[in-house]
Amino acid sequence: MESYLLDWANLLLRWTHVITAIAWVGSSFYFVFLDSSLTPPVDEKMRRDGVTGELWAVHGGGFYHPVKYNVSPPRLPDHLHWFYWESYTTWLSGFALLAVSYLWNAGIYLVSPSNPIMSPAMAVVAALAFLAVFWLAYDAICRIWGQKEHGDATVGALVLVLVCIAAYLACHLFPGQAAFLLMGAMLATAMSANVLFWIIPGQRKVVAALKAGQPVDPIHGKRGKQRSVHNTYFTLPVLFAMLSTHYGWLYNHGQNWLVLILMMFAGAAIRQFFVMRHGFKLGRNPHPWPYAAVGIAVLLGVLAWLKPAPQPALAASGEPVGYAQIHDLMQQHCLVCHSQATIQQKGVKFDTPEDVKSHAQQIYQQVVQLRKMPFGNPDALTSEEVDLFKRWYEGGAPVAP
Repeated sequence: MESYLLDWANLLLRWTHVITAIAWVGSSFYFVFLDSSLTPPVDEKMRRDGVTGELWAVHGGGFYHPVKYNVSPPRLPDHLHWFYWESYTTWLSGFALLAVSYLWNAGIYLVSPSNPIMSPAMAVVAALAFLAVFWLAYDAICRIWGQKEHGDATVGALVLVLVCIAAYLACHLFPGQAAFLLMGAMLATAMSANVLFWIIPGQRKVVAALKAGQPVDPIHGKRGKQRSVHNTYFTLPVLFAMLSTHYGWLYNHGQNWLVLILMMFAGAAIRQFFVMRHGFKLGRNPHPWPYAAVGIAVLLGVLAWLKPAPQPALAASGEPVGYAQIHDLMQQHCLVCHSQATIQQKGVKFDTPEDVKSHAQQIYQQVVQLRKMPFGNPDALTSEEVDLFKRWYEGGAPVAP
């Protein structure tokens, strides 16, 4: 019953998380596009009122005319929409999903039995520390260098170094799947913290000053804009880290930390292309294609690097393996998710030798070829144990005693 309820919690939280993430990322991408596409207002009265940019757009059968005030509008409207619940709900649902899926089962997902560096409790503390320490270090970098001359370039370089260090540590402390997921959660935490601690508080100070009839300090808008730009470059790396947990050949690679860094860098470069292309059309930005070329080149390089060698025709390697030799391994690692007494993930169960025989090809594919199982922690099986499954399958997948 516990596994059943946890599965339902996982499904509903994942659904909520994806819905709110779409809303957050969508609004973030839209406003980056909007800022890049604004043109100086044509109307003289709009310029006198403080409008610094406008955009005409058509969508859904109607015409839209958003305008931007860099500091403050002449008066505040009665209804002012705030964009923050998309961020908060995405993070809250994501953290709840992390807790239900990984922290709750830290001994399975955060600790590798073949190399138990930490106890489950220590692994939970270390995972949470990744989220908190990265945010504190990143925030300190932005505070110290963010407002200086050429500060954006300095901050970008230092944050890149910080991400590389975090990726290396994560992939050496945790199993590959958990490491990739924690890197995504780490960056997403920084994104949401930017909204919570900088973007929204700065906007509230601006609104409070307008309501009180006081002059508005433009520093709040500049800081909020800076953190918002950081968020847009974090987005594609976060999405990659989250999606990559479904591909065992990726996070189980011997240099998985370098794979992760390169793919995140490719995502940031491709995002830069999309950020710059709108301004390029208006003559404000240099040509954006070099960024796309860099991102695509990195992707192709990683693709070629990870390409598996051609597999020879199946042939028995070593002594044949009987069912008895894999039975205990399956009892320990497989039946927690594939049993009538617990749950039957994807309708697969291994309660009887006949059940195992009917899914022999799937077992070989998931355990030997893709290295995806046991789910969440393939390193739970040593290379010798994986070889047992390989030889069992290549020997005809016998189940007779």
